[in-house]
Amino acid sequence: MARTLLVSDLHLGSRWGSDVLRREETLAILLDALADVDRLVLLGDTLELRQGDVPSVLERARPVLERIGERLAGRVVVLVAGNHDHALVDGWLQRRSEPLGLDERIAPAQASFIAQACASMLAPAAVELAYPGLWVADGVYATHGHYLDLHMTMPTIERLAVAVSGRLALAGGRRWDDAHCPDDYEAVVAPVYAWVHAAAQSGRASDAVEGGRTVRAWDALRASGGTRPLRSRVLPLAFPWAVRAANAAGLGPLRSELSTAELRRAGLRAMSEVVERLAIDARHVIFGHTHRAGPLPADEPAEWLTPNSTRLHNAGSWVFSATFSSEPASPYWPGGAVLVEDGEPPLLRALLAQRTAVQLGSTH
Repeated sequence: MARTLLVSDLHLGSRWGSDVLRREETLAILLDALADVDRLVLLGDTLELRQGDVPSVLERARPVLERIGERLAGRVVVLVAGNHDHALVDGWLQRRSEPLGLDERIAPAQASFIAQACASMLAPAAVELAYPGLWVADGVYATHGHYLDLHMTMPTIERLAVAVSGRLALAGGRRWDDAHCPDDYEAVVAPVYAWVHAAAQSGRASDAVEGGRTVRAWDALRASGGTRPLRSRVLPLAFPWAVRAANAAGLGPLRSELSTAELRRAGLRAMSEVVERLAIDARHVIFGHTHRAGPLPADEPAEWLTPNSTRLHNAGSWVFSATFSSEPASPYWPGGAVLVEDGEPPLLRALLAQRTAVQLGSTH
């Protein structure tokens, strides 16, 4: 029976040190989990290419990739590009002449220099790329999940950038989120990713590019108390009006509710929309991107079903965030993985449930 382990959002090479696999004790846990699997799927955002130039990120990621490759010698690693490492397949996407399907397989040398470098580090494991996703088993499809940003109602910086891009990219008077095939989605998101990637190569990318501004805005909007600076106290009052203005400008639909519950619901609604628009005929769809693992025992099962009864599964991330993953009970706690065995439903595993915040916190 074939066994595939899927992990998402490693964000290797983070300049902030939030990628927990750079810690030897944490990496050992993942390597142990690979002992009895036939294939590993790195389900997007394996590299953190928004926090430095490509050579620097690859060098920081090298120790982890080499250890994974050594452990999987003679077996297969499948790389799936996400929004933070879209450059893995960007060159191939620009050269292709056929419509983009749901499961395109690409040799690393054909995909990009970055993919070829990753394959070299992962040797002696055999490496191939899949984009925008892959069929893991009969009735089980996996993709990073970045297409969901077109349908996200939480007003993040990236969500707004995607909306602006869509208004410029889609012709014929179509709405900016009127995507119904992979090529439509790529037309909207790829220009944003290309610009962000180019900005990161300077080594002087802004906080908005690196992702810090989004987290700080979340903290400011949800903070309470009268001792905060005036700007931080005014921001939550102005936020609903800013959301209304964005909706009036045609960048919606957006909602002004800010809670982890709404963040979960918004991500699931958006991913459900992607599954329906791409007509993914699967019993199970596995994704990452939102860093929110699930479904968890306390979750409402119905939230994780699409209108056509496809069950959604999120592999979580391998990134520590003091904002979102303060303790192991958090659904954003790093270390999620999904195990797929032929004939069995996907199984979510919490590989780092026994670690502490001190053990997983930033190394810098």
